[in-house]
Amino acid sequence: MKELYDVMQLLKRYGTIIYTADFISDLDLMESDIRDLYDHDFITPREYASALMILRQKRTEYEKKGKS
Repeated sequence: MKELYDVMQLLKRYGTIIYTADFISDLDLMESDIRDLYDHDFITPREYASALMILRQKRTEYEKKGKS
């Protein structure tokens, strides 16, 4: 996985589509769902780590953009 789109496609594969019109809330929900998928052994540790890294990176980018 390289981008947020890839994380969204991973979630979609398991029937989850997230859009609340609040980007930070979307990231929080995606992180929670990724954690649940990992806890129940639906995704590999590599997919889990990659998805979390992407979500946290996007959060940081968004927060930096808001402060500028």
